[in-house]
Amino acid sequence: MKKVEKESLLKSFFLFFLSQTLLVGALFFLNYQKELQTLDETVFSKMRLCSFSLQCKEFQYDFVPKKEYELYRLYKNKNELSAYFSIPNSTKNALKIYLPKKKYMQEVNTLQKELLWNFFIVVFVIAILSSLFALYALSPLRKALHVTEEFVKDILHDFNTPLSTLRLNVSMLKSETGENTKIERIENAVQNILNLQANLRAYLHSHVTQKEQIVLKEFLEERISLIESNYRDITFHTEVPAIVLHVNKDSFTRIIDNLLSNAAKYNIKNGQVFIRYNDTMLDIQDTGKGIKNPKRVFERFYKEQERGIGIGLHIVKKLCEELDIDITLQSEVGKGTIFQLNLKNII
Repeated sequence: MKKVEKESLLKSFFLFFLSQTLLVGALFFLNYQKELQTLDETVFSKMRLCSFSLQCKEFQYDFVPKKEYELYRLYKNKNELSAYFSIPNSTKNALKIYLPKKKYMQEVNTLQKELLWNFFIVVFVIAILSSLFALYALSPLRKALHVTEEFVKDILHDFNTPLSTLRLNVSMLKSETGENTKIERIENAVQNILNLQANLRAYLHSHVTQKEQIVLKEFLEERISLIESNYRDITFHTEVPAIVLHVNKDSFTRIIDNLLSNAAKYNIKNGQVFIRYNDTMLDIQDTGKGIKNPKRVFERFYKEQERGIGIGLHIVKKLCEELDIDITLQSEVGKGTIFQLNLKNII
């Protein structure tokens, strides 16, 4: 399940679960108040019956001055529950029947435990219903994502034939006319399309659970050697230890290739690229033009140069999220850019 699907599933689950739990909690609270009132009425009814015969073991009784209390009413205080009843042929005294608060609280605790047990059962049922609801709500999203992915895969596959034809004809034209600026532009455009195709394919086929061990130093040296051949005037410097990463190699390759190729592509003539590692942070720094709006570079289709279509770094960001890698950048126009990858979760 993709990250966006997990996020949608969890949000749907918690939205339904929390709303239903709050509603049920409010209903149980109102029911508790009602049951508490019923318990008080039951206690008072037993007291009233007890006042006729005084044959009741759970209550105690006493005689008190009549004027101090209202008859036939239940009183509560921190020590007891009491009620006062008239005594035949007596105008001065009243009969007090009372129940110690400790015994009353035992009844209340029993009521609370019963209601809590029923509440937890209902919450458990709500959790099951919330899971079913979340899965049901997620189903259209998963279908839409699947259709979109299949469509993109078909488009990527259909790119192969025209791109192969274009590359073959450019190669033939180059052999006939020799090197010139126009042919070089065509080759760069074709290479951009191939890079985009590779990025999209890596993003669509990335499976973060399929991890393997790679030695960072050897891996970077391999990727740099491939990129150096296309940028002869750019010098790469590496200060990276031979630490071992546990990561999906194909996705991580697309991230590094994009960052390294961008560092070379948008650099100054005879520029430099520095790759450093320090305390889980991998820095890729260039001496290029810099970025005017660093906060927007990961937006889809955003670009500040004529070259490219502005989707490479957006895919890099998505792949980093899939691999649980934090990516940040610092940039200053005219001085260069530093991309930082926090590798702590894949070491």
